[in-house]
Amino acid sequence: MFGYVRPPQDLPEEELKRFGRAYCGLCHTLGERYGTAARFILNYDFTFLAVLLSDKEEGPIHHGRCAAHPVHGRDRLESTEALALAADESVILAYWQARDGMEDHGWFHGLKYRGASAILEGAYRKAAEARPEFDVSTRRQLAALAELEKAKCASMDQAADTFAVLLQGAAQAVDEPVRRRVLEQVFYHLGRWVYLVDAADDLKRDAASGNYNPVALRYGLSDGVWREEARESFASTLDHSIHMMATAFELWDFGVWTPILETTLYTGLFRVGKAVLDGTFRRGGGNKREAQEKNT
Repeated sequence: MFGYVRPPQDLPEEELKRFGRAYCGLCHTLGERYGTAARFILNYDFTFLAVLLSDKEEGPIHHGRCAAHPVHGRDRLESTEALALAADESVILAYWQARDGMEDHGWFHGLKYRGASAILEGAYRKAAEARPEFDVSTRRQLAALAELEKAKCASMDQAADTFAVLLQGAAQAVDEPVRRRVLEQVFYHLGRWVYLVDAADDLKRDAASGNYNPVALRYGLSDGVWREEARESFASTLDHSIHMMATAFELWDFGVWTPILETTLYTGLFRVGKAVLDGTFRRGGGNKREAQEKNT
């Protein structure tokens, strides 16, 4: 996804290490299922997805060396069905995000997206075969979003809903009915929040390039600069999505993952949203090295 879903750095050390083990576990699972290249899509967003899909207990922990840490190694979760599901869905999401980037940035500026999609092509085909329903729903929602972009749809909510439904599909493979419904609501409102935050983060870039931006259209921000009234209204919209996520989250026991999820939902997302609106957010967080350093 986009790198906006980040656990706060002031989590207790024990929880940071637990998140680091999940991060390294997902990395290992990606490599195991799709090869070394797939590990480069790893980020905090996909780890958050894996944590939400995980069982209440943490599961077996393995200490081993990897290419990034060949001497001392790192603790990681051993591969589970939840990590496999998160890995499969992460590959599908990353592949279609790269394809979408190709469409949005033209031939020259889209070269990096073209390269990423080519590298992920084989992994994507395998993941789509493993999770055909999620792949179909993802393609359907992206096609609907492309139509809205083509029409320059000024409805911010309609555009955000399309991506929200896309991410909601990540819960399709969960067997337990109540848990699936809870996760569907969490993923839906998380998808809505991510889409809107990304649009807000791109306001100035889209104003300069002329790219579609539903937030700019909704609030008439042709120069990419917030007016105070519009900023307050948009902040309330973001907060509403977080509150809806939290409402669904409270309906299920997430076991040992509860502190990480609570702190991310109740603190991390608010901080990121504020940083985006203040213009102080910097992309690129949630990289492999940063997360592995938490697992020392």
